[in-house]
Amino acid sequence: MNLLNNELLDSFIQIQKALYSLMKEDADRAGLTVVQLKALYKIRLTPELGLRELAGSLKLTNSTMSGVVDRLVVHELLERHTSSADRRAITLKLTKKGEEKLREATGSDSSFTKKIIELTDMPQEDKDHLLRIHHQVLNVLTTKEENQE
Repeated sequence: MNLLNNELLDSFIQIQKALYSLMKEDADRAGLTVVQLKALYKIRLTPELGLRELAGSLKLTNSTMSGVVDRLVVHELLERHTSSADRRAITLKLTKKGEEKLREATGSDSSFTKKIIELTDMPQEDKDHLLRIHHQVLNVLTTKEENQE
């Protein structure tokens, strides 16, 4: 069997591409990149989020995330604030314009939202089975062998 031409691997790749395509469609409609859309969404979910935490949650480097945040600030979608707990730390907050842009991307016209709602309508037993298998796959892919460091 050709390991890189595996039906299971192909299935995960196709799902990832389909999800990205739906997010890109929504982001494009709102005049954003997918990363900008994800950043606005994460910040809305977690008020007072810091740059480092945002970068970690999106699996990006601090440097890359800083550039994304800079562009969102320039477009007046995001504001930086000094943290009340630590004056050296910066927290991020959506502006009204950022909230509107996020609503535009994720509202009732959102292809991604519509498809996710369809998925949540699957029978609970199917969702449980799928999640159990995904956890098994993720465990296999992320567990290091004893002789590897």
